[in-house]
Amino acid sequence: MNWFSALVLLAVYWFMTLFIVLPLRMTTQAEAGEVVKGTHGSAPDNPQLKKKFILTSIISGTLWVITVAIIISGVITMEDIDLYTLFGGELD
Repeated sequence: MNWFSALVLLAVYWFMTLFIVLPLRMTTQAEAGEVVKGTHGSAPDNPQLKKKFILTSIISGTLWVITVAIIISGVITMEDIDLYTLFGGELD
């Protein structure tokens, strides 16, 4: 795995984790009872983005380190996940 592939993998993990973490413990403006004029009631009251970015970085960083370690160690190789040849296809 080269450095650019590792960086792309980290970015994918980070954004996927962010989209999972964003709705956690969210209180809407309607639930808080203070809807700001011009916004939807479902808009977050206090999104706590700094905490969510830190949590996202910790989770995605951990997943990334585990994945990179597996790839670099050779536990899983491309031959292990090559379904074409696994199911009888032949490469020329």
